[in-house]
Amino acid sequence: MSKLVVIACILLLAELAAAQTPSSGNAYLGYSYYNTDFSSFGRGSGLNGWEASLEGKVIPGLGIVADLGGHYGSANFANPGGTCAIGVNCSPSNESTHIFDALFGPRFSASFGKFRPFVEYEFGVSHLSTPDLGSSTGFTNAIGGGLDFRIVRPVAWRVQVDGVWTHFFDQYQGNVRVSTGIVLGF
Repeated sequence: MSKLVVIACILLLAELAAAQTPSSGNAYLGYSYYNTDFSSFGRGSGLNGWEASLEGKVIPGLGIVADLGGHYGSANFANPGGTCAIGVNCSPSNESTHIFDALFGPRFSASFGKFRPFVEYEFGVSHLSTPDLGSSTGFTNAIGGGLDFRIVRPVAWRVQVDGVWTHFFDQYQGNVRVSTGIVLGF
């Protein structure tokens, strides 16, 4: 966490030192892959979906982000029906799954020619629903970063990776979200 804060401070100082006038914000929409870990058996599940965000600049190098995402597919869940007998190897249940995230937080960035690297911390809620296990809503936080590559003003392409921690069915999960898509500056 402290390394991320140092990187964010360096990016902010680089942006201020360059004295570039940032856009007032940007909108992002893209494909997202969500690697979940609901199973205690070490087998994650991959969900496909979308991610959209809206960033408003507070000062050069610092923005506030609202981030929404939806991910769909099949996920493995550890022992959904209760406890297994001693010595019995319980199999995970594979469930059709939908996860919706609504996150909010700061993003630190700097522009270097056509490139704009950024780091971010977001928090909010996520909702998981399955046909057999029911649904669960819980606190979520994410930390990560990415890179915007300007194609032409005001269009850029983004690649982003975040660690996302969710709390569903009274258990914590560590997930990885990778997304890519189009950015429109305004």
